[in-house]
Amino acid sequence: MHGSSPLSRRAALGLAAAAIPLAAATPAHASTVVGGARLAHDGIQGTGLPKKLTAAAWLVADCDSGEVLASYNAHKRLAPASTLKMLFADTVLKRFDRTERYQVTDADLADIPAGSSLVGVKPGITYTVEQLWQGVFLRSGNDAVHVLAHMNGGVAKTVAQMQAKAEDLQALDTHVVSPDGFDHKGQLSSAYDLTLFARHGLKNADFREYCHLKTANFPAGGKKTFQIQNTDRLLTGAWGVKTYDGLIGVKNGYTSHAGNTFTGAATRGGRTLLVTVMHPKSGYNAVYEETAALLDWGFDRAGSAEAVGTLVEPLSEGGTKVKPTGKAAQAAAGAPGAADETPSTWRLLEGAAGTVALLAGGAWALRRRRAAAAEAGGKGRT
Repeated sequence: MHGSSPLSRRAALGLAAAAIPLAAATPAHASTVVGGARLAHDGIQGTGLPKKLTAAAWLVADCDSGEVLASYNAHKRLAPASTLKMLFADTVLKRFDRTERYQVTDADLADIPAGSSLVGVKPGITYTVEQLWQGVFLRSGNDAVHVLAHMNGGVAKTVAQMQAKAEDLQALDTHVVSPDGFDHKGQLSSAYDLTLFARHGLKNADFREYCHLKTANFPAGGKKTFQIQNTDRLLTGAWGVKTYDGLIGVKNGYTSHAGNTFTGAATRGGRTLLVTVMHPKSGYNAVYEETAALLDWGFDRAGSAEAVGTLVEPLSEGGTKVKPTGKAAQAAAGAPGAADETPSTWRLLEGAAGTVALLAGGAWALRRRRAAAAEAGGKGRT
């Protein structure tokens, strides 16, 4: 069992930034330069794409080379729903051995948002870490997420670590408010960032195994278990969706505010492609159908498609730090005439009453540009 540890000053400030009222924190769009100039533009990048695509944003990339083969609104900030759990796994998965056992308490489940998707974790039952991760990946269980977060030192600490991980991955569109992806004000990501999370996660054997697993037996107390099924319809073929040949995983999500989101990975002919689809306009199966269409396009084009951008490497793995330029740099610094209003001072929430103290420091605003939130979240399941 792992106890809580005091937050660093930087982590505490990061959490305070997460709670800034939206009216005082609009996005700077500095992240639009990440991955190349073409990805900074709205609209379709690439040629010969499927005609019937309704998603608000999508991206196709080669997992091995990191080449972005096509995209639409790659850096558009949208509510991610449970696809954000990929970042949670990227952050926490290596911190515990899968055989470690943990007895769940009432406190571990006390802060789960009402209306969350649940796998069925119960206080008083002892679970292995492997079983908890199966609950996260297969059933998108926010109860399993919160137990793992409490094992990791608490939800606040985990959120701060996730934000730091996003920054290391150079996922600068992402602003983390909760570890589970549930709708919260300012919880945002992008098709580009979600693809970064999936690519990084698939390097880990446990991540790869969990996201590919179709069913598992989950503890019900005593010696009893019940079966859980993966909610990824491209993997299981549920609800009339045709399974996709060569699919690895990765993660789907849904909330009433985010709509449907999905990042999928598939391998054919020795090549692995990643596709992220966010917020299609039509029914629930559309997120899978549009993912399959984009995967088909990518495999059909094989090595002939000209790259429109690239998935950057993590800073901790030798990646070159991306610096905003032009209008993006002005917006990040809060310069006059910037496209979006950016706070020129940083804000720290003080005390239980959440009093906002305004402190000078424009340089801090530059460092925290990607933590700004663009829109309010709604209620729903993720």
